Amino acid sequence: MNMKATAFLLATVLACAPALPASAQEISWDLANEYGQSSIMGVGDEAFIKAVDELSGGTIKITAHYDGSIGYKSVDQFDAVGDGAIQIADTVMGAVAGIEPIFLLSSLPFIAGSDADAKLLFEVARPEYEAVFEKHNQVLLWATPWPPSGIWANNPITTQEELAALKIRAWDPSGVQTMSNAGANAVQISWADTVPQLASGAINAVLTSADGGVSVKFWEFLSNFTAVNYSMALNMTHMNKDVYDSLTDEQKQIVMEAAQIASDVAWAELGKRVEKNFEDMRANGVEITESVSPEFRAALVEAGEAVYTGWLEKTGETGQALLDEYRRKQGK
Repeated sequence: MNMKATAFLLATVLACAPALPASAQEISWDLANEYGQSSIMGVGDEAFIKAVDELSGGTIKITAHYDGSIGYKSVDQFDAVGDGAIQIADTVMGAVAGIEPIFLLSSLPFIAGSDADAKLLFEVARPEYEAVFEKHNQVLLWATPWPPSGIWANNPITTQEELAALKIRAWDPSGVQTMSNAGANAVQISWADTVPQLASGAINAVLTSADGGVSVKFWEFLSNFTAVNYSMALNMTHMNKDVYDSLTDEQKQIVMEAAQIASDVAWAELGKRVEKNFEDMRANGVEITESVSPEFRAALVEAGEAVYTGWLEKTGETGQALLDEYRRKQGK
């Protein structure tokens, strides 16, 4: 048989051969995260990646890109997933509140005072979140809570006079407005740009959790953390809907089962983080101011009232209904 006949026969055999079932074909996805692998978000992502790999028998592979290494900041990730530029992202939701104001909910000042409150708030709002993601061609997989946020600075921040000396980074408009109303010079800066801004002296304080600061060694620039417990903001991990819809029912079940595993791991990690973070901070010379006076807290709460008013103007009856349901389930 000559070479042309051999090539023709091979092509015919391949054309007639049955295609491998979708479940047997290897799938590769990218997952973007502006935060580090050691952060609580990274822990959840790693649990998800491992679970998908194991449940799929190695046929679905996910590559994580931490610290913004794939080139997207949180504010970019939402559209990137919706457009299909990346398949999955883990995004701090306050950063995309300009796209959909409902995403500011978990960042509203002093709305959640405990792990249980933060989880209840997410569960109450989850159907609304899912509907908004679907509108933008995305599927919500799970949410990861930040430990309570405070103020990283070079001195304890326990009065409005001390706050006024700060040029402080916040992660979303809610934080900028609250800190500004309380007297600070507040600016919204993405996480990827925070350390460079500290290093250059453009800012001298950061509103974030102890966990966030530990993950990037804030003690190289700042020597105090004041635990004002401003909020317990959420990251959410979301997937392109076209990619999700292309999966078999079995593969969809794998993704959602893995997402639940990641959620369970992330929320369980929350309970361990504060103590471990404080231990690491003290070991690196960070002084921790664990509480503030009722007067200073009241001033911060008052400074945040305008945030609620503005948020409700944008979300209307939907926002008010979520707050009412949350308060009702809290027993308030």
